[in-house]
Amino acid sequence: MNDLELLNNLTKLHNLVKKEISRIIIGQKNVIDHLVLCLLCNGHNLIIGVPGLGKTLMVHTLSDLLDLSFNRIQFTPDLMPADITGTDVLEEDAITRQRSFRFVLGPLFANVILADEINRTPPKTQAALLQAMQEYEVTCSGKTYQLPQPFFVLATQNPIEQEGTYPLPEAELDRFMFSVKIDYPHTDEEIEIVLSTTAEQLPKLKPVISAQQVIDYQKLVRRIPVSRDLVEFAVKIVRLTRPGKNSSEQINRYVMWGAGPRASQNLILGAKGLAAIQGKPNPDRSDVLNLLYPVLQHRIVMSFAAEAEGIKVNDVIDMIYKMVN
Repeated sequence: MNDLELLNNLTKLHNLVKKEISRIIIGQKNVIDHLVLCLLCNGHNLIIGVPGLGKTLMVHTLSDLLDLSFNRIQFTPDLMPADITGTDVLEEDAITRQRSFRFVLGPLFANVILADEINRTPPKTQAALLQAMQEYEVTCSGKTYQLPQPFFVLATQNPIEQEGTYPLPEAELDRFMFSVKIDYPHTDEEIEIVLSTTAEQLPKLKPVISAQQVIDYQKLVRRIPVSRDLVEFAVKIVRLTRPGKNSSEQINRYVMWGAGPRASQNLILGAKGLAAIQGKPNPDRSDVLNLLYPVLQHRIVMSFAAEAEGIKVNDVIDMIYKMVN
């Protein structure tokens, strides 16, 4: 099957996945779109939202449709790195009485990981997860174990309760391709949620695509050509977020640190993914502009002046959007 046929199939599969998810998840279309796109680009996603908005159900439903294994890890202050990566246990043979170590796989060994309330666990456990996200492997007692592919981490943060939490440093936030905010459903959507979840049972979904097909489509996205002009456009946008002598007065006043090169990479990779699911042979500027908020909003560090004047990170992205559009 050539790349053009793969693109056509991907568009049909994407529409089918969204249709099937809507049988379980009411609303939240923007969040679902970014989840599917992030998985297609082989990235990781950070979702910020209050409890009870269906984050776990959403991710579990997606993993079922894609025939991927799923594990949910509830992050707590006493969670240790070995609790998520796995550890060696000492075993004794019942016949020979010889002792040996056996590695017991931790919950990270699944295709889709929901890291629930990642900011509630200490930095060393956060680091273990983030290393797995970056390297796609786990090391224990000098031995390296490969994580299953595809490997997709969805981490959630609760924006309300911040006491006793360990906020992710900017360098670790940068490893997430997208950051998406999930909000309360509309009135009509909430009525539908209550009606569907209090019925006898939820609809049962069947997988529509295999893990190997997901990997094939991830490789397809990488092969999509992109013009140098579009790369220069993405880099220009990211560089506009950085304060300096060539930056605007507003950026210098309201931004302490701007986005790094990973933002440029993710804008282009995400634009390739958007083009792929629309069946386009290559991305254009509109695809890049559609991803400004999920790519940039967790990579810009605001200044004290911004906090004092009530300027939010999305206000800065609005400024940049107007500069380039």
